Amino acid sequence: MNMRKIIYLAVFVQFSLFSFHAVAFDKERGHYMSPRSAKKLREMFRYTGDSVAFLSSHRGGPDADLPENCTATFANTLKHTYSIMEIDPRYTKDSVMIVHHDPTLQRTTTGTGRVSDYTLKELRKLKLKDTKGVPTAYGIQTLAEVLEWARGKTILVLDKKDVPIEARIKMVEACKAEAYTIVMAYSFEEAKLAHQLNENIMMQVFISNPDKVEEFDHTGVPWENIVAFVGHKVPEDPTVFKLIHEKGALCILGTSRNLDWEFITGKVTEMEELTDGYHALFRLGADILETDIPVPVSNVITGRLSSKTYRKKFLQ
Repeated sequence: MNMRKIIYLAVFVQFSLFSFHAVAFDKERGHYMSPRSAKKLREMFRYTGDSVAFLSSHRGGPDADLPENCTATFANTLKHTYSIMEIDPRYTKDSVMIVHHDPTLQRTTTGTGRVSDYTLKELRKLKLKDTKGVPTAYGIQTLAEVLEWARGKTILVLDKKDVPIEARIKMVEACKAEAYTIVMAYSFEEAKLAHQLNENIMMQVFISNPDKVEEFDHTGVPWENIVAFVGHKVPEDPTVFKLIHEKGALCILGTSRNLDWEFITGKVTEMEELTDGYHALFRLGADILETDIPVPVSNVITGRLSSKTYRKKFLQ
């Protein structure tokens, strides 16, 4: 049996498991977004010069009693702001894709040891911890469950961890989630492979400087199929924003390791003190901020998150 057939079989089994552990649909309305098709998703991420009305929530925006990589946390974030959700697929011992960041369990769950040493059934017995390390009422979820929960609510950005891009794409296809899923490609070769496997797949590609813009131009992957992650800090050459915009793509810039950290560690106690810092990143050329604290950030950049944008047709 070749590798592609193995991936197909594994994804089918995982998708089937979802029917036994269905997540109840959250009927409470929030700041939802729903492109409804892969073509509309690409349109939503086109650069037009218009303000982008949403954030990217790193691991969903965890907080007190709200663990990372958990749909309850995503729902809380969406009560306050429009946001896409960056999440982390990882394999269990029995090759089921779950959503969990670390290769080990102790930081974020009541368990210990490596995730890959436990079956899904064993992992179901654990509880997730919040940002203070306190156990919550929530448990580990499969990627299939999270994909189903997100339908009509938000857009998921699937990181890599130990799940190859081929397997992530097959799971997106199995869940019919091309309209609201973005797959991270850690290299231009991965981006080329992803586009060959499915021309509808939207990707987040790492493009940090002008040379990378030119290099990506030669891959043959359409710019409309990507959103560019410029980095976790301001690039040394900020013209990269302009060059990416000229190609028609949006730019994501991470704040989790700089501005967010000042608030999280208590160096700054009032978010308003960081308002100018966040807005300066937009003026520099960032379109979307990837943040660990989406709710506080949304409160200080409200003007940027208005639904009065051409993208309002995708927002509910």
